[in-house]
Amino acid sequence: MGSAWHPERLARLDDVLSGHVERGDAGAVAWTVARHGEVYGGTAGSAERDTIFRISSMSKPVTAVAALTLVEDCLIRLDDPVDEWLPELADRRVLARPEGPLEDTVPAARPISLRDLLTFRSGMGFDFSTAGPQPVMEAGAELELGAGPPAPAGPPEPDEWMRRLGTLPLSRQPGERWLYHTSAQVLGVLVARVAGRTFPEVLAERVFGPLGMADTGFHVPPAALDRFGACHVSAPDRPVYDPPDGQWSRPPAFPGGGDGLVSTVDDFLAFATMLHGGGTVRGHRVLSRPTVEAMTTNHLTPDQLATAAPAPDGSQGWGFGLAVQVARTGPARSVGTYGWDGGLGSSWANDPAEDLIGVILTDQAWASPSAPALFQDFWTCTYAAIDG
Repeated sequence: MGSAWHPERLARLDDVLSGHVERGDAGAVAWTVARHGEVYGGTAGSAERDTIFRISSMSKPVTAVAALTLVEDCLIRLDDPVDEWLPELADRRVLARPEGPLEDTVPAARPISLRDLLTFRSGMGFDFSTAGPQPVMEAGAELELGAGPPAPAGPPEPDEWMRRLGTLPLSRQPGERWLYHTSAQVLGVLVARVAGRTFPEVLAERVFGPLGMADTGFHVPPAALDRFGACHVSAPDRPVYDPPDGQWSRPPAFPGGGDGLVSTVDDFLAFATMLHGGGTVRGHRVLSRPTVEAMTTNHLTPDQLATAAPAPDGSQGWGFGLAVQVARTGPARSVGTYGWDGGLGSSWANDPAEDLIGVILTDQAWASPSAPALFQDFWTCTYAAIDG
């Protein structure tokens, strides 16, 4: 198979990321890369290898894995309508025009399915492709459904959250368009109801326990707070978005499947390694290989890729809870690479063609959906260090 990494080029990864910390682009960074079984990791700033970070939207693929374990147990099927478990979403109305008034609706053409939630085509969520008004999302913010940056102390408990969501129409017909985030939040509620357990219990039993992800969850317990730093906003003086004893220091009323988790770089490496290994890591099988292949395959149609998709240039599609590279735009990320980022300062991808896993966690929130230079440089240096 040949050598995995070029030593001098791999060392450049440390230098470049440390330079970003020295320039104030982040205060704490932990990263790891793996190829051909050779794992390399590092830290910069105040981070240690076991520092706990808010991984925000990197929660989405974790939630998808939990849902797929229920599919494999025949507790729910991909194309089942979710009405049985989420009656709040039965008999949906849909905006006649996505930017139109909430009162102007038409009936949904069909019920929402589990597949719709996994592929973010439920008709609910942010439309990245428009700068115009999004009245359903604006109404959701007024209902405290958590439509803005991750804030686990805001939304109510799951049953009340679903009741409020059920008062709103869909923005689009089920299956019509890729819309961001809300589907993952609903998916977490669905997983809990199908399993008959709380969502944190389901994740602990089906994902975190088997994978040894001891530091991953919806809050940081008191005994671990000394390993949990602040999260900062991207601004010259790096104001604090959330302090160590802030919103993630206690269990939330609503454990958000879209953005609620905290984790460490090694915990998330275990999750990434499981998917990279076709559903198995260290002898523990979480999913079957065919399920992982379905999860990491693009499910968006050409029209959907051209209108609303994870990447504005159409280079990324969407599988089940994560992005899938459908076109190569540079040296990094082969076609078929899958993963996702977190807006509070994290990024992960698996590149099967290169036998590569990369994870980087920081304490610096992104200022926009476009990756900051620190993250671009992490991926550039990682791919530049490939040897053979």
